[in-house]
Amino acid sequence: MLRDFFERERTAGRPCVAAIVVATEGSTYRKPGALMLFSETGERSGLLSGGCLEGDLGEHAAALLRSDTRCIVKSYDSRGSDDPVWGLGLGCEGLMQILLLRVDAASRWEPLSSIFTAQSARQEKSLGINIDSGEIISVSDAPSALSGRVFTLSAERRPALLLCGAGPDAEPVAALAVSLGWQVTIVDHRPAYVVPSRFKEAVRLMQIDITRPEPTITLDEYDAAVVMSHHLIADGRYLAMLAEMKVPYVGLLGPAARRERLIAELGSDAHLLRPRLRAPVGLDLGGRTPEEIALSIVAEIQATLNGRSGAPFSARR
Repeated sequence: MLRDFFERERTAGRPCVAAIVVATEGSTYRKPGALMLFSETGERSGLLSGGCLEGDLGEHAAALLRSDTRCIVKSYDSRGSDDPVWGLGLGCEGLMQILLLRVDAASRWEPLSSIFTAQSARQEKSLGINIDSGEIISVSDAPSALSGRVFTLSAERRPALLLCGAGPDAEPVAALAVSLGWQVTIVDHRPAYVVPSRFKEAVRLMQIDITRPEPTITLDEYDAAVVMSHHLIADGRYLAMLAEMKVPYVGLLGPAARRERLIAELGSDAHLLRPRLRAPVGLDLGGRTPEEIALSIVAEIQATLNGRSGAPFSARR
């Protein structure tokens, strides 16, 4: 993850280069605000293209770190040409302008320090970057203070996922969500499953009392929840808890008949949950293994939170 890569370099006191997409035209792999990092030793984290730009960007990042320059802007234009451009083999038919910005102790590790701190806290944060000088500017400053070309870099609010059930099939769901940068919390009422070594360090794992779980977790903080304890009574209590909260996506593992039984047991609260309930949870990808099922679950959550149907791009006009 970008944040982990940055923290490793900052802890070691090594400067790095942030490559930020500041403008695009036409078809491009990433859009303005997309970010990747290059280390002093040539390592990199993230992607701005399908792999066709990164090698060239890495060379410019290395040159930037050897110089006294704070930043440079590189443009890659492959519009209207069927031939490889600059020998890079671009085929996206678009224009990308990418700011390469040195980030080190002299700059107080900004803007990455503030942006990643805000992301971790799921808070909104925006900073202006003068792409001519590399100066970091508060976006609240008066326009007269914003001399030069300024790009606003904003912290992305990462989804927060709650898994109700820490059984073996929760492990690939949590791992995939963490790999996407999501914040993951897993709760379970069974001590045998609440074993931190089974999950990545980024996962928050909690044992709760399902007869009164509210004091231990604040459900309204979550963007999505998946009920997957495989325990009928526990799943019913998790659903009852979620029905009263504002979590926009609630998934339930299991067949439709089980869903209807649990919905019936909710009684008058069922109408609070039905519009948000995805059961059986996941997209129909034809998977059977825990990893394949995890992919279908995470894919449906991704599509739903982004207001998409999950239909193939090839079906679009």
